[in-house]
Amino acid sequence: MNEQSSLISTLLNDSETSSASTSRPHISYGTNTTNHNTIMTAEDTKGFESPITNPVHNQGSGNDEDAAVSQGLNILQAKSVHWYSYLTTADFWIVVIIGQILSLCITGTNTFSTFLAIAGTNIPAFQTVFNYILMFLIYTPIFFWKSGFDGWWRVAKKDGWRYLIMAFLDVEGNYFTVLAYRYTNLLSAQLLNFWSIVCVVIISFFLLKVRYKLFQVIGILICCGGMGILLASDHITGSNGGPGVNMLKGDLFGLLGATLYGVSNVFEEWLVSRAPIYQVLSFMGLFGMIINGIQAAIFDRQSFRDATWNAHIGGWLAGYTICLNVFYALAPLILRMGSAAFFDISLLTANFWGVIIGIHVFGYTIHYLYPIAFVLIIVGLVGYFLSGSMLGDSKKPWLGDNQEDGVAGFGTAKLKALNAARKAQLEPENGTANF
Repeated sequence: MNEQSSLISTLLNDSETSSASTSRPHISYGTNTTNHNTIMTAEDTKGFESPITNPVHNQGSGNDEDAAVSQGLNILQAKSVHWYSYLTTADFWIVVIIGQILSLCITGTNTFSTFLAIAGTNIPAFQTVFNYILMFLIYTPIFFWKSGFDGWWRVAKKDGWRYLIMAFLDVEGNYFTVLAYRYTNLLSAQLLNFWSIVCVVIISFFLLKVRYKLFQVIGILICCGGMGILLASDHITGSNGGPGVNMLKGDLFGLLGATLYGVSNVFEEWLVSRAPIYQVLSFMGLFGMIINGIQAAIFDRQSFRDATWNAHIGGWLAGYTICLNVFYALAPLILRMGSAAFFDISLLTANFWGVIIGIHVFGYTIHYLYPIAFVLIIVGLVGYFLSGSMLGDSKKPWLGDNQEDGVAGFGTAKLKALNAARKAQLEPENGTANF
């Protein structure tokens, strides 16, 4: 853990990541502005429309942008007059819904993996490599279209090592978590997943200078309590997986996997707050398919030869890849609009969704504690944002007071502030201001 903390500290304190490779929007907020044309900037990720107006390319434009962001942040934060303010925004419901979609994606991957295992095809490393290949094929052309090959090459030379480390953490987190389920029982492996939340909170607090509010701590604890009820239900019904093949070995793998997940989630949050999403996912796909492909060639050769191959297997692999690819596409949004901590606690509902699917697909029976646990987790997710801030967790402390080190991309506080300032500018022009 000390080595990982030192590594992440080095990553976060090094030179700024690749946002310099794409042009930042330059904005003039003068009182006599008349051109209201909307433009698209390089930071507007994945095709989301971001109304940034009136670019002025001069030496003072950077200061104008900072002033506009400062104005917008003041406008947004001035609206935070009630403890429930953020719950009334569309952003809150979007981030909660995205969290549950991600949870359903995890449930989908687990379901397809179960189908493959039942059919005798147990190739955890090999089946994941398709996701990284698909990510590379989707987001690298977008990167070329936005910045050209020269822009891609500049980012690769400057920040490629960061993306390599993130991909390595992600791949190995997946791999060791799967190994944990092979050796330990289900109850123990799920309990160890809590360690990922602990890692996220500790790393965010010490390295990213995140300061959690009381309601956020309470929300996390309530979510963990709900998960505890789910695990207790599994134990009561005897569905915890039995004694396990090698409990100590499995628990160590689970602990390592949860630690890698926690570190990679925080690292990804830091990266997507400073660079376009397509850039992060492009390099994650590139390095992920290389690392995962090598690992599969080493460890899955015998399993691959012994596996069953037919049309059903192909369909389940396709379903697994699609679910995982949607998960990776949406994860950066919740990391921007929320945080790595909220991301992790949102995934705790995956067990509940898994039981719902299991009832219809595998003939599971539901215990009365499951709905109670689900409600508790949702209450914890809502409670996490009872801080009164209209920005939620989208304003990142490591980006500066005016988010000057961040990207103005979809879901970021910087883009929200720019749009709020633009709206405030248009009000007097339209005659809607109070004089």
